[in-house]
Amino acid sequence: MTSVTTAAPGSTTARASAFRPDVEGLRAIAVGTVLWFHAGLGGLRGGFAGVDIFFVISGFLITGQLVREVERSSRISLPRFYARRAKRLFPAAATVLLATAVLTVLFLPKISWRVFGWDIAASAAYVVNWRLADRAVDYLAEDTSVSPAQHFWSLAVEEQYYIVWPLLLLALAVLIRRARLPVRPTMAIGLAAIVLPSLAWSIHLTEADPARAYFVTTTRLWELGIGALVAVGATRWRRLSAPLGAALAWSGLAVIAVGLVAQSTATPWPGWHALVPVAGTAAVILGGHSAGRLGPVRVLGTRPMVWIGGLSYSLYLWHFPLIVAASAHLGELTRWQGSAVAVASVMPAWLTHRFIENPLRFHPRVAEHTRNALVLGLTCSLLGVGAGYAVTRVGASPTLDAAQVAQLRAAHQFGGQVLGSGQQPSSAGIDRHPQAMTPNPADAPADAPVLYADGCQTVRTTTEVVTCGHGVKGARKVMALVGDSKAAQWFPALERYALERGWEIRTYLKSACPWSPALIFDGDNPTRRYPNCQQWGKDVLARLLGPEKPTVVVTSGIRSVAFGADGTERESVMVDGYVDYWTQLGRAGVPVLALMDTPQPGRIVYECVLEHEDDYMTACQGAWNDGSGGSALRAATDRVPTSRLVDLNPWVCPDRTCWPVIGSVLVWRQGSHLTATYTESLASVVAREISAALTQVGVQP
Repeated sequence: MTSVTTAAPGSTTARASAFRPDVEGLRAIAVGTVLWFHAGLGGLRGGFAGVDIFFVISGFLITGQLVREVERSSRISLPRFYARRAKRLFPAAATVLLATAVLTVLFLPKISWRVFGWDIAASAAYVVNWRLADRAVDYLAEDTSVSPAQHFWSLAVEEQYYIVWPLLLLALAVLIRRARLPVRPTMAIGLAAIVLPSLAWSIHLTEADPARAYFVTTTRLWELGIGALVAVGATRWRRLSAPLGAALAWSGLAVIAVGLVAQSTATPWPGWHALVPVAGTAAVILGGHSAGRLGPVRVLGTRPMVWIGGLSYSLYLWHFPLIVAASAHLGELTRWQGSAVAVASVMPAWLTHRFIENPLRFHPRVAEHTRNALVLGLTCSLLGVGAGYAVTRVGASPTLDAAQVAQLRAAHQFGGQVLGSGQQPSSAGIDRHPQAMTPNPADAPADAPVLYADGCQTVRTTTEVVTCGHGVKGARKVMALVGDSKAAQWFPALERYALERGWEIRTYLKSACPWSPALIFDGDNPTRRYPNCQQWGKDVLARLLGPEKPTVVVTSGIRSVAFGADGTERESVMVDGYVDYWTQLGRAGVPVLALMDTPQPGRIVYECVLEHEDDYMTACQGAWNDGSGGSALRAATDRVPTSRLVDLNPWVCPDRTCWPVIGSVLVWRQGSHLTATYTESLASVVAREISAALTQVGVQP
C-alpha cells in the first residue's frame, strides 16, 4: 500500500496540489474494513475487499507520479523510482517481519515454525503470494494453519507491480518520444492492453482454480491497472462539472459500501465480482478530481480519516500477526477480543510510522542519495529473510542424515525392519527412547509418495481421470491402484514390488474419494456433498472394464459411511457400493485386493512429537482401531469372492500399539496417513502379503 507524499498544510508547492485528502480517507476505509473483517466483528462480510481498494489507490498514485515524470522529461528514472519505494516500504515491513518471527516462536505451535519461517522469508522477498498460491492447492499442506505473514501476499503483488509497471511505462515513454505521440492517450492504450487480458484471466482462473486465483499477481494486475487508467485520464476528469464529479464520487462510495455488506467469503474472488470495489474506488477518485466540497471529501477528508489513511500501511502490516498470535494463545477470538487486538495494533503501527518509517525515509543520507535508499531497502529485505530462516531452524528435531539411514538399512534396523521378518511383527526391537528420526516431524506432511509431486491425483473440484504409469511400463501384468489417499500411501512399497517382479502400476487416484458409487461428503466438510467423487468413480470403472483392463485392482478407502436415499449416512450404503464395483470387475476376470485402512492415531502425531521432545514415545501413542474406512472394506471383501482383504496394520501398530516412531522412522504424517519413508520400509512385508493374496484369487504373483 503506497503512501502519497504530503505537503504541509497551506503549502503552495506543486506537491501539495497532488495531495488528495479524499484518497487518504479511502485508504482509511480500506484498512478499516480489512481490520474489521480479520477481527471477526461481523456485518462487513466483504471486508476482505479493502485490499482491492488499496490496489486501485496504489495504481492511481504510482502511475500519476510516473506519468508526470514522463511529461516533464520524456523519460523515467528507474533507480530513483525504486529508491522511493524501498525507503518508504521496506523498513516498516522488515520491522513487522522481525516481530512476526518472534511472535511465531512465542505463541504458535512448533509444527508451524518451519512453514511460517519460510513464509516470513518469502514475504521479505515479496514473493509470498506465489508461495501461498501453491500451498492453497497443495494437498500436502492441508494441515497448515493461517500464517501470520499471510497478509503480505497483497504487498508482494504490489511490489511485483512496482517492478513491471515502470518498465512498461518506460517502454511507452520511448515510443512516445520517438514517434512523437501524445503522452496520456498512448499510455492509456498501453495500459488497457494489460488491464483487459488480466481481467479476462482473473475471471477464468477464479472459476477454474479459485484457490490459486486469489493470490497470484496475474489475476490482480487489472485492479492496479484500473487505478493507473484513472491517473492517466486525470487531465480529462478535471474538466467534469463539480455536480457531475460529486455524483460520480458519491455513487462510487455507495457501490463500495454495498459490496462490503453484500459480498462475502462465499463470493468467488477476485473474478468479475471484484469489479464492485474496484469500480467504486475508481469512481470516487475520478469524481474527486472536480467534485470539490460537493464530493465525499467532506467525509473522507476529515482529520481522523486522513490520519488513519496516513497510518494505513503500518496498521495493515501490524494487525494480522497480532490477531494470529492472539488466536493461537486464546483460541477463537470473541468479537470483543478481536476488537481489542485490532485497536491495540494502532500503537505499534504509530510507533513504527513515527520512529522508523519517517525518520529513515526523510533522513538526508537516504532522501538525497538514491544508492543509499536502495541499500537500505536491500538490507531490510535481507533482515526479513534472515528472520524467517532463523524461525525454520529454531527447535528443529534431531534428524538422521543419509549416512545414518544407509547404516540402519544395512543392519535391518530401519523403520518396519525392526519388527522382524516373521508372519507376525514383534515390538521387542522398538527403541523407546530414539535419539533421532527421519523424516523431521516438521517435514512429515511432505514425506508423501511421489505421486503428488508428479500430479497423479485428481483434485476434488474436477471429475477428470488422471492416470500415471510406474513400475515396468508396458509389462504384461498390470496392477491398478485405485482410490483415495489411503490407497496412495502404499505406493512406495507397491512400486518396489512392481519393479522387482516385472509389473506395471497404473494409478487412478482422487483426493478424499473412496472408489465406490456411493455419495459421500466432501473432505472435512460434512455439510457438503461430493458428487464429483461419484462421477469420477464411474469413469474409472468404465476404463478398467474397457481398454485399460488390469490384471488386478488394489484399493483402499478413508470412509465407511455414505448417504442413502433418505439422506442419512450408513455403512451399508458404502459396502453395497464397493460390492457393486468389485463384483463387476470379478465378472470381467479382475480380482480386487483391498488394503485395510490404517488406524486413526487420535492426534496429529508429528505435531505431538515436536511438542513432547522428551517423552513423545509415551505421550504420542495411539490405540489400535480399524481406521475410518476399515469396517466397510472388511464387510465388502466378505461378500465378494474375487476380493481379498490385505491387513498390514499389525506392522503399523505392532502389539496393538500405534507408536509414533519405529526403527528411527516417524510413522505418521497427516491424520492417519503413513509417511512414505515408513511405508517403503515395509516393502518386504507388503510384497509377502500381496503375493499371498494374489495367489488366493488365482493370479500368479
